[in-house]
Amino acid sequence: MQKNGTGLIYDIHDKPPFGKIIVFSLQQLLAIIAATILVPMLVNSYGAVDLQMDTAAALLGAGVGTFVYILFTKAQCPVFLGSSFAFLSALYSATVFGYCGIIVGGILAGAVYVVIAIIVHFTGTKWVSRLLPPVIIGPTVAIIGLGLSGSAISNFTSGLDGGYNLIAILCGVITFIATVLAATFGRKTMRLIPFIIGIIAGYIACLIFSLIGIACNAPYLQLIDFSIFKDAFSPFTVSSIIHVPKFAFVEAGREIGSFEWGNLGTLALLFMPVAFVVLAEHIADHKNLGTVIGRELVDSKAPGLTRTLLGDGVGSMVGAFFGCCPNTTYGESVGCVAITKNASIYSIIGAAGFSILLSFFTPFVVFVRTIPSCVIGGICVCLYGFIAVSGLKMLQPVDLSNNRNLFVVSAVFVPGIGGLTLDFGARGDGSPVIQITAVAVALFLGIFTNFILGRKKADEAPVKTSGKKGK
Repeated sequence: MQKNGTGLIYDIHDKPPFGKIIVFSLQQLLAIIAATILVPMLVNSYGAVDLQMDTAAALLGAGVGTFVYILFTKAQCPVFLGSSFAFLSALYSATVFGYCGIIVGGILAGAVYVVIAIIVHFTGTKWVSRLLPPVIIGPTVAIIGLGLSGSAISNFTSGLDGGYNLIAILCGVITFIATVLAATFGRKTMRLIPFIIGIIAGYIACLIFSLIGIACNAPYLQLIDFSIFKDAFSPFTVSSIIHVPKFAFVEAGREIGSFEWGNLGTLALLFMPVAFVVLAEHIADHKNLGTVIGRELVDSKAPGLTRTLLGDGVGSMVGAFFGCCPNTTYGESVGCVAITKNASIYSIIGAAGFSILLSFFTPFVVFVRTIPSCVIGGICVCLYGFIAVSGLKMLQPVDLSNNRNLFVVSAVFVPGIGGLTLDFGARGDGSPVIQITAVAVALFLGIFTNFILGRKKADEAPVKTSGKKGK
């Protein structure tokens, strides 16, 4: 049954049967979990040896942050909050300031959202719509998906050693095809859980090849790292079942006496500029989600930009407080809603609840860590593709025969897809201390181009012809 003309099977406040809510919630969690735990893993690969972020704590922080977001938005926005990749560079640099420094940085970033939310509350959102019309927000959403395509393909083609692997590609294709078939030709329930079906199919394929590889001593065929199971369950103890995550605020409490508050300015420079970058993605995600569910989420009062900003900002603070990772709304979550046609807020609430509970459940965390990257890649091909297409759909009402619009879209697409970043400072390994992402650079360039061309009125309207020759 269609809702709001969008073809939704479950609308925002529809409550599926309890058993289905469990399954739908797990699917939402699986759609975002890889990215959520990857952020602390990437920081650990670079950060100080004595500061190791806990993936389970990041998962818990994402769940609590999502609950905060749901409360602020009055359960009007079916989207999950997870660890933000935009803060990676800031987190890398902040490791030298310890857990206290990271939490303070996350709070400062969240404060940017709060301040802008207050401004929006008193000034309204019309200026936001003028600043980010469809000619800008459409290609921005598209490049969010297209910009992630490199990550999807990297996972799609990677074997256990991280190198190019044809068997991994085969399993990635199996994952992708299983997901597509379930979403397109499956019965009602199957169409609502295509990612779970895809992950199961891909994992089974990887398991078969891995067992053959072990039996034949062929490392190339081994796609699952079974040593993760061994490390978690041998020897078998209570922590093999239940394990308390390494909370950031607990670790910060041990070092707060030695934290130098004189570093506050440095932390502000690291985290606060990134908040403006994520702010642009926040607006793009909500414009996209609004298109998917057939509701205006930014310009209206249900919930409105003020509440979504407060939810995202405070949720980001919570993510840093528990798991060191500031949160953001996830395009993967929006893509999951778009593909499954399930916008029920109960699925998001359930996903947040599972995110908290399962962060204490060792077998689940271990299982997620063993999901081969090629399987994740197969799922991401679907998710990121839907994000890109959603952005292109926003461009449908835009007249691209108008040079003004054509140049504005070009100003967003080329720098965004080409990967134009602004890097400031350099670490010992050559990586930047502060990096303005390609999405942010493209967005700012699009806004600037639109502003400049907006001064010229002559070329704004499409050329009209009478259909007659001559004058």
